[in-house]
Amino acid sequence: MEKMPFRDAQEVIDVQAVIASAKKVTSSDWRQALPVLTGSMATLRELRLSDAPALLAMLSTEEVSRFISPPPTTVEGFERFIAWTHRERAAGNYVCFAVVPHNMDTAIGIFQVRQLEPGFGTAEWGFAIGSSFWGTGIFLDAAALVVDFAFDVVGTRRLEARAATANGRGNGALRKVGAVQEGVLRKSFLRDGEYLDQILWTILDEDWHRSRSQWRTTIH
Repeated sequence: MEKMPFRDAQEVIDVQAVIASAKKVTSSDWRQALPVLTGSMATLRELRLSDAPALLAMLSTEEVSRFISPPPTTVEGFERFIAWTHRERAAGNYVCFAVVPHNMDTAIGIFQVRQLEPGFGTAEWGFAIGSSFWGTGIFLDAAALVVDFAFDVVGTRRLEARAATANGRGNGALRKVGAVQEGVLRKSFLRDGEYLDQILWTILDEDWHRSRSQWRTTIH
């Protein structure tokens, strides 16, 4: 999901009110609060306002941002994005997990899932992780948690991802997760005034459930 919804998020006005309302939630329903997902290397949890400075540092570098929609350029911009993720999650449209390594307290990246049809039957996922954590295994650890969540909790049956053809690392990561390349979406992503081709990747729920045990053994 290289078309990150950073620009949409700037419409949120009362950041503190949105975040405060989420703190009062005790229900296990993901629409009211995201569960904490724990892997072997990282924890996935709801974004917090305190993650904003770290996300600014991690996601605004040239190597990370070159194939995603332009991220916010200030801490305040990321705070508005974080508040927007809470609002969209409460509306049942979208989820965004912070990726937090076990030895840290703040996010080093994000994983997102948004519905492409009502009820999340078909959904799109995407991710952005600070470059200093590339090649550490954190992506695969977190990706398994997110895909499990999409299929087993949200009820997704088809999970799509799009990556620019020039984004070798992103395409390689999707292939490692077990995604299947379905085609090329020509001139489908506008970045810095240029339209880029994207590869469409998919994972189906039955394929994931069939291969999950073998795939997890491989990544660990």
